[in-house]
Amino acid sequence: MTELLIRLFVRDYRNMDRPEVRERYGKFSGIVGIVSNLLLFVMKAVTGFVTGSISIVADAVNNLSDSASSVITLVGFKLSGKPADQEHPYGHARIEYISGLIVSFLILLLGVQLLQESAGKIFAPEEAAFSPVAVVVLVVSCLIKTWQCLFYRKVGRRISSPTIEATAADSRSDVFSTLAVLLGLVISRLTGFNLDGYMGVAVALLILWTGVKVVKETSDPLLGTAPAREVVDDIYRTILSYDGILGLHDLNVHMYGEGRTFASVHCEVDAHEDILASHDLVDNIERDFLKQKNIHLVIHMDPIVVDDAPTNALREQVREVLRGISPEITMHDFRVVWGKTHSNVLFDVCVPFGFRYTDAALLDEIANGIYMLGKNYVPVVTVDHSYVPEHRQDS
Repeated sequence: MTELLIRLFVRDYRNMDRPEVRERYGKFSGIVGIVSNLLLFVMKAVTGFVTGSISIVADAVNNLSDSASSVITLVGFKLSGKPADQEHPYGHARIEYISGLIVSFLILLLGVQLLQESAGKIFAPEEAAFSPVAVVVLVVSCLIKTWQCLFYRKVGRRISSPTIEATAADSRSDVFSTLAVLLGLVISRLTGFNLDGYMGVAVALLILWTGVKVVKETSDPLLGTAPAREVVDDIYRTILSYDGILGLHDLNVHMYGEGRTFASVHCEVDAHEDILASHDLVDNIERDFLKQKNIHLVIHMDPIVVDDAPTNALREQVREVLRGISPEITMHDFRVVWGKTHSNVLFDVCVPFGFRYTDAALLDEIANGIYMLGKNYVPVVTVDHSYVPEHRQDS
């Protein structure tokens, strides 16, 4: 059914990589959420007020908040689809994350309010009338919410939208909250013990848990997260496939929303190659990345000496020193300024976040190791911290 609806209402639905098609998916999911959640709200609100059940009313208000969330999602996708302008040269795609954050705060606010009301019902219980109609309404609600979860999950994964995937998680929690309300009604009917307030508290806690989870999922992209390891491996693998690229380091990847990825990297080339030819090579790589991967790539060209035997030998010795300190350390930009009385050994090392040495302690360890290679070597070392997951050489 989901696929049929997508084909009917999302024009050009196969081209998910195009921003305008992605916007259509987002707006369509928002409209589906508004309509279906308003329907559930009306059904449950009427049933809850007729039976006097606070847990059903709480579930109805939860669906109303879901409808409001869908409105925010709809507006968020509309605004995030705006083209880049002078004030926002990287586009407006991150508005989608902001809309998701607003949704999460609404969920938390709703959870707190329902928790207060439900707790009051525990200490001052009111008898709720049992109605077969209420059971039918709750069962139908579970079925609709299950379909919503599957719908949002499919759309969210198809267009890689954290906001819609968060909505799928919210719908899944709604299924369990409605089941809890239904279970409470049935148990109360069979045992005579009023569980209405307790089920309301259970629903409220589930709503709060969902809200906290959605806050994390939508705030992480705003704060800036490391790219997926698969993305890093693909960038390394693709660049290293070009003849003339000897190595790369200092990769940075910035994501300004889906389809708005910017990256920079240092590529090592033979210092004896024609500089214009090397420059043309990196230009071609940049153009290929934009055309094939929709990544705005900027390459800094690092010429390295590859045919100097003393330098190559010392490079391998320094690598052994670094491996002895930790296999997590990588080295780049190695060069030597040879002199009669001393030789400067210059290079950068890259360490992961949370590395067991402080930068100062690491520099001391490296200096001691290099002095063991020769008293005339003067290490000039810069410590970098990687902004991407470590590249897997075997990938």
